Parts: sequence; C-alpha cells; structure tokens
Amino acid sequence: MSAITPGSDLWLQQVEEEILEPDRPIIDPHHHLWKSRFNRDYLMPELWGDTGSGHNIVKTVFIECRAFYDREAPEHLMSVGETKYVAELARQSREDTNNQATIAGIVAHSDLCLAGESKELLLEALDQHRQHSDGLLRGIRHSAARDRRPEDLLIVGSAPPYLHGKESFRQGLRIIAEQGLTYDSWHYHHQNLDFLDLARAVPECTMILDHFGTPLGVGIYKNCRDEIFQEWKQEIREIAKCENVVAKLGGLAMPDNGFGWHEADRPPTSDELIKLQQKYYMHTIECFGPQRCMFESNFPVDRLSINYPVLWNAFKKMAADFSETEKHALFYGTAEKVYSLQD
Repeated sequence: MSAITPGSDLWLQQVEEEILEPDRPIIDPHHHLWKSRFNRDYLMPELWGDTGSGHNIVKTVFIECRAFYDREAPEHLMSVGETKYVAELARQSREDTNNQATIAGIVAHSDLCLAGESKELLLEALDQHRQHSDGLLRGIRHSAARDRRPEDLLIVGSAPPYLHGKESFRQGLRIIAEQGLTYDSWHYHHQNLDFLDLARAVPECTMILDHFGTPLGVGIYKNCRDEIFQEWKQEIREIAKCENVVAKLGGLAMPDNGFGWHEADRPPTSDELIKLQQKYYMHTIECFGPQRCMFESNFPVDRLSINYPVLWNAFKKMAADFSETEKHALFYGTAEKVYSLQD
C-alpha cells in the first residue's frame, strides 16, 4: 500500500495527462459541495481547482447532498438551507473575474412523499427553494437508493423500501413536473426495474438517471459483475424506451462500484478507466442516443478514485468517433437543454 493517502491531492497528482481537446466547452451537470466529508472540504476553491485543471468547464450543476441544512427550520424546510448556501456560492462564482466555471443550476432535495400527506407542505418547500435559489432551481433529487446490506457500502442510501412505487411519491413527481422541475434519481442497479415502472407511470416528468443506476460491486455483489452487467444491459435498454428519461454518464468510480481504485497505490489513467468501464458508457449512449446523454463528474465522490482532468480525458476518448454534433450534445448540449442553462 502506498504511503500516500488514496484520494489525497498527492495521490491524485501521481497521474498526469495532456489535456485532450482543451477548447471544447463542457457543462459538468453533477457535482456536490460540502464541508468535512472524506476528511476534506469541497467548496469553491476545491471545485475550481478541479474545473480549472485544463478542460474548458464553462458551467456546472450542483446536486443536493444533504449539506448545509438549516437544523432550526421545520423538517420539510431544512434542505432549503442547502439551496440558500449554494446559491450564495453560485453568486460569487458569477462575480469572479478569473474566468472560472459558474454554478448555473441547483438540483435541491425535498421530500416528494409530502404530496400524499400534505400537498401544502411540499408546495411551501418548493416555493422556498425557488425563492432562495437566486433563479437557479432546476430540479429535485429525492434518492431512492436502498440495499439490504448497507454495512457493505461506503456511501449508504437510506431510502424507505420501494420509494419509487409509493403513490405519494408519484404525486410529488407530478407536482414538480407541473412546476417545470426535473427529477434526478439515485438508486442501485437492483432498483432499475422499479425506476422503469416509475418512468412509465409519470411520463410527464423529465427524469435523469444518475450514475447508470449505480451497478454495485462490493459485498455480496463483488464476484457478480458479469451477471449484473448482462441484466443491467437489458434494463437500460427498456428504460431508454421511456422518452422522459435522460442518462448521466459517470459516477462509476465510486468505491461501491467495486473497481478498487480508491485503495490502489495510484489512481487510474484514462486508458485504464476506459478498459474496465467503456462498455457501460457505449451501451447507454447506444440505447439513449447522444441527445439524451450527458457526461458527469460526480465530484468529489469519484475524486476518491480518479483525478478530474484524467476523467474528462477518458470521456473525450470514448466519444472520439462521434460526430461533432453528437460530441456537443454529450459534453454540453444535453445538459444545457435538460437543465435550462441557456444564457
């Protein structure tokens, strides 16, 4: 084992690559911000350290991560604290004069099941998110991730059983669809069919499938990668038939995916990532088409395994044979359209 701590700056700096297509404009549609997780902060200086490391990251979208909650607010409004905090960081990013990436959208958290208990509470929460987002609210993420062996996972989803099937949850989706908001789904691979049922049940809601449905590769799934991949391929093909679903391409370098890079002596190169993961990307693009796919970093979670410039080099290599129109969609256009990020 390396004496350098995996995930640290020194560890990540062991792999450096020449930046491919450095002028290509990119929207990174999936990152988080927080304090004191995985032994470090990830705020604007850290985000800009990554987005400014060589690739032309123009805009980003912040995705909720249960940070900066207002613990003194009523329970249904606690998450508004996160939106308020990030909106202020986004304002600062717009005012920066060093040509750094700007946070152009916020996907917040609200409990969509409130629609079945008190529609008024959900509407109040959505209104508060909108008021405090400085015009940046684009969607809601209410995670459905749940596994029967959470003790095997580093990043544990704690949703109730079959959240996607709850009628109260689906009512919440219909409400956010009426308000022009998207829904980001984070769930595990064995919940893909639940998500498929949800996408069919609420076709009026634009849904974003995060992280390929998170194929797990640790614990009881450690030696089942090929079997899981074959089932996953069929599920992705069926999900792609739902025209209201868009796919995010990334988030496969989380420790729970089971590739083990977060415990290695050094992070992977772009070619090493491609060797093990390209089949997930190419199958998803084949099923959804580039106009319904967008590359994502999922930083700083995937930062535990790979550095930012190398990750985007891998994406560019995977997209090398696509047309310029298709490349623009994958790196910029799809995210711009889905999250309404036009200037």
